[in-house]
Amino acid sequence: MSYAQPLERVAIDLGDRSYDILIGEQLLDAPSTWAHLPKAAAALIVTNGTVGPIYAERLRAAIAPRYPAVHTVVLPDGENHKDWQTLNLIFDTLLGHGADRKTVLFALGGGVVGDMTGFAAACYMRGVPFVQVATTLLAQVDSSVGGKTAINHPIGKNMIGAFYQPQRVVCDLDTLQTLPQREMSAGLAEVIKYGPIADMPFLDWLDDHLDALMARDPKALAHAVKRSCEIKAWVVSQDEREGGLRAILNFGHTFGHAIEAGLGFGEWLHGEAVGCGMVMASHLSQRLGLVDEAFVSRFTALIERAGLPVVGPKLGAEEYLHHMRVDKKAEAGEIKFVLIDKPGTAIVRGAPDALVAQVIDDCCEK
Repeated sequence: MSYAQPLERVAIDLGDRSYDILIGEQLLDAPSTWAHLPKAAAALIVTNGTVGPIYAERLRAAIAPRYPAVHTVVLPDGENHKDWQTLNLIFDTLLGHGADRKTVLFALGGGVVGDMTGFAAACYMRGVPFVQVATTLLAQVDSSVGGKTAINHPIGKNMIGAFYQPQRVVCDLDTLQTLPQREMSAGLAEVIKYGPIADMPFLDWLDDHLDALMARDPKALAHAVKRSCEIKAWVVSQDEREGGLRAILNFGHTFGHAIEAGLGFGEWLHGEAVGCGMVMASHLSQRLGLVDEAFVSRFTALIERAGLPVVGPKLGAEEYLHHMRVDKKAEAGEIKFVLIDKPGTAIVRGAPDALVAQVIDDCCEK
């Protein structure tokens, strides 16, 4: 069997924890995709009830030559299951099969599966290897890259977790062809965010090629995934644990996480909340005199064209502010926002509650 070429590689440079992101078509079945991974007596595929029936058997067959025993655990699908109870299903399976500290975990799915598998790998026997096999656009361009792993707490999103890097990230673009349109739009939010924070020519390219991306054009997808991963790799290589620069990747997330927590996890997809959150953050940037109205209008139009909400849910400013104060980025109760300092450059800073409340009132359902 022949496999599509060329294969794109993006390197994450973290010294002895460095790894590659593989981007291309037909990667799931290609033996070279799985070469040089850690050897072990067993592997565990962690997936969910949506992705598993489509791809789990193909992944099992692909990695079986390297691992004498390949087990599978199927998690319930959805952000509302990103919790301790679901995490324990992974531990129960590992312990039930007598998995040792060389057992390799394969996260087959989107951001929820990837976050939970990574956190389980970080915790089991104080750390076992894992591989990200990202099957959603959001996971391929963001959540699978950089080693952030976590579960949610009812009070806040991703509040319990660890920084733990994978051995490899595999982005088979073919898996995006089976992605529901709503998930596709959610992933585009995390693609679009890279433009205003780091690369305005990329935002121009997205403006010109958004229709092709929405239509799942392979060449357009390949460029969008690669450029997104290059930008994230550059940021993570300089600031692995979010001590400074990496925080810019949270553009839109302070507002977005408040939406997710306020509505209940799973009501809006993460990318939907981030897309709307970026619109709100761009309005806050304008109110602070950092960008002009033309930028906000253009950016909002792009988010809307991507099929994402641009008007926040009616939670009330006080509830938004409450959730923002328990966000991971808050410091001593002060809410921190990622704002556009000028198009192509982001900063992290606070803003007066009264001004934030005005933005919320203006940008949300009445």
